[in-house]
Amino acid sequence: MFKGITKRWIINTFGMIIAVITLLVIGLGISVQSLCYSSIEQSILNRNSELSAVFPGYKCESTLDFQNTASKYVEDFLYKENMELMVINASGRVIVTSTGFEPDEGVSMPDYEDALESESSFAQWTGELSSGEDVMAATHIIRNSNGTSVGAVRYVVSLRKADLYTLVVTLVAIFIGLIIIACVAFSSRYFIRSIVKPVREMSATAKRIAQGDFDAKLDKMYDDEIGELCDSINDMAKELDASEKLKNDFISRVSHELRTPLTAIKGWAETMQYGVPDRVTLEKGMSVIVKESSRLTGIVEELLDFSKLQSGRLTMQMQKIDILAEVDEAVYMFKERALSEGKHLLYDDPEIMPPVYGDRNRLKQVFINIIDNALKYTPESGMVGVQVYQDFKENMIKIIVADNGCGIATEDIPKIKDKFYKANQKVNGSGIGLAVADEIIKLHNGTLEIDSSLEVGTTVTIGLPIYANQDEDAQSSLPAQINDITKE
Repeated sequence: MFKGITKRWIINTFGMIIAVITLLVIGLGISVQSLCYSSIEQSILNRNSELSAVFPGYKCESTLDFQNTASKYVEDFLYKENMELMVINASGRVIVTSTGFEPDEGVSMPDYEDALESESSFAQWTGELSSGEDVMAATHIIRNSNGTSVGAVRYVVSLRKADLYTLVVTLVAIFIGLIIIACVAFSSRYFIRSIVKPVREMSATAKRIAQGDFDAKLDKMYDDEIGELCDSINDMAKELDASEKLKNDFISRVSHELRTPLTAIKGWAETMQYGVPDRVTLEKGMSVIVKESSRLTGIVEELLDFSKLQSGRLTMQMQKIDILAEVDEAVYMFKERALSEGKHLLYDDPEIMPPVYGDRNRLKQVFINIIDNALKYTPESGMVGVQVYQDFKENMIKIIVADNGCGIATEDIPKIKDKFYKANQKVNGSGIGLAVADEIIKLHNGTLEIDSSLEVGTTVTIGLPIYANQDEDAQSSLPAQINDITKE
């Protein structure tokens, strides 16, 4: 019944409340009793101070004079209802009391005995009588001029009323404390349920999501941290659902991408297996096999790079390089393809450009990927332009690849560099090439920006920092997955 959050709350909060109330009740009882006892003590002291007017200087010359004066003092005593006044003779026997009853013989009077030995001739005592009654008593010894005791006056106050008053106040405090505890328990029951119930629902929903039920949703019951957590779990389910769909689309696309070249290779291999074709057909078949094998290799390498990217093992072999040479090679690779597809590949080749610090092969991989995408999405007779220039303001080399193809919708641009995402499903591709390219550029402290409009075209701008001597010093501080190329 009591476990988890409820158990911790009862042990910590509710237990603390009970402990505090208990201490307050005990403290109140002790304080009230102390206050009552102090009031009684002060009353006794006041009466004792009045005694000096009855016996000037607390002295009396003879025993007979003491007994007469003390008897008259008892008769005129105004506080008989609250306090008992006793007159004790020189031998220690009570001879007169304000109640009119003689006390039991042999009654204990510790205050009288202490007063006899005290230099001030005064002593107090709080204790229990033989009858079981708690009292507070004070005795003042009356002496003659020689210092000999001629008798004593004793004040005795019962503590029964004070103890009863203390008990009543304590019981009232306990009753109020129980009401407070009951109110706290009632309100806390609602509060705990308002936390435990949603948490249990969240736990159940999270388990459903973990099992692949991404349609599981939580109803937002409160507009607070619990509500925010519900929103977060719902958003997580949506993101996981979207990621799952992207992953499934990715697997489907990759399967198709792999099956297409494999089908071509298998078909031409079977053709050659069942008979040697003529020279023209043989050359055509071998050309298809080589081309599709290269395409298959590219797909596999792209998948391997993506796997390394996901596990943080994408390595960089950093060095000072001529960026124009890498761009030239990438453009040259696509010249024949552009001509065969009836597209125009234009390259504005500057004469000289400052070097950059990076991985030659990885950067070429990025340029190839960007130009390949531009040609894919550019229709026949379309144009793809490549430009390299130095941005003096940002101290970077900018490589621009622009096309007048189908373009990308505005809502797709923020997601276009996400893994598995593919804006145009009609064109072949795995959807991870741009994600890998973006990560490679980031590892070079560069930028990859995309600007596009539907039916207008797309412009990809790559920015790479210009080489500086400190780049080589910075290389020694790069993470191991970038700097240690021997592990690749």
